[in-house]
Amino acid sequence: MAKIVEATAYLADIEVETLRTDAVQSFLKQETVFVDLVTDDGGTGTGYSYTIGTGGRSVLAMLREHLLPRLIGADASRTERIWYDLYASTRATTVGAVTSLALAAADTALWDLRCKHAGEPLWRLAGGFRREVPLYDTEGGWLHLSTDELVRGALASRAAGWRGVKLKVGKELLHQDVERLRAVREAVGPGLDIMVDANQSMTYAEAKRRAAAFEPLGLAWFEEPLPADDVAGHVELARSTSIPVAVGESLYSAGQFRDYLHRGAANIVQVDVARVGGITPWLKVAHLAETFNVDVCPHFLMELHVSLVAAVPNGRYVEHIPQLRAVTHGRLEIENGDALAPEIPGLGIVWNTDAIDDRRKA
Repeated sequence: MAKIVEATAYLADIEVETLRTDAVQSFLKQETVFVDLVTDDGGTGTGYSYTIGTGGRSVLAMLREHLLPRLIGADASRTERIWYDLYASTRATTVGAVTSLALAAADTALWDLRCKHAGEPLWRLAGGFRREVPLYDTEGGWLHLSTDELVRGALASRAAGWRGVKLKVGKELLHQDVERLRAVREAVGPGLDIMVDANQSMTYAEAKRRAAAFEPLGLAWFEEPLPADDVAGHVELARSTSIPVAVGESLYSAGQFRDYLHRGAANIVQVDVARVGGITPWLKVAHLAETFNVDVCPHFLMELHVSLVAAVPNGRYVEHIPQLRAVTHGRLEIENGDALAPEIPGLGIVWNTDAIDDRRKA
């Protein structure tokens, strides 16, 4: 099989397309770490990872100094073996965000290579369950938006045939969150899913209080109500409310998901391919969730996650937050409210290399 002969990494800043705010932060830029691989038969693969403003250079250093040298000479088809070798070489820094983000950049490049070599799109090679996956919108639900703006965004999503909208919560006063959510529910009726996201901003007591106030609104899920390391709090919250509890964007290993699922603390799994360490562990988490009869609705990265959600039987939703349009050719294909997984071999992302080069920082 083809051997890897070149492995390079670089960093580019991608500006946000719109102001994005939640209960704890503003999303100002995406520090995007790319990995390019070349094999001895001329094959190429490009993968990527990201942070939302800090730590990108640390991820880049991990790749350049520790991970990429280990890829030279490796059989590019052995994705499981390579991932395990890279992970094992970094045990002193695992489980950790920087290491997982670096692993993801390398692993997604390997999967791009693997899919191109097979002449198959990612969604087929990773499982091929279906091509069409439901879409929900987050861009119209940021915390700084007025109630009228939330309503207009939700109505536009419903008119477009999308299945749901996500609204940020965590206003200073409970009644502010409730009034915003109620206005949207009354405007769109019962047929549109409404998700809410607190971005780890609440204590258990406050999350329980707000969940009780949110219950009459028929919400699809309550996302990241508590800090991600508060597994016990999520267990108690899941027991105390009828609203499904969603977690996962801030978990960085398959083992952390195992703990949440085993203890009944996650009703929706939002595993992020970059933060969990790549496609290889993402699929493990998705299949683990399936054994617990739990749906997967991944966080962010719609351009990549559309193929992974399509690959697995418990993939329920893709989150609509466009972020790569400035550095790619083409757009996410949407039909009748569903996102369609790309059919081109590889990850399905056609990079605009000139635009990336214009944004390179290291």
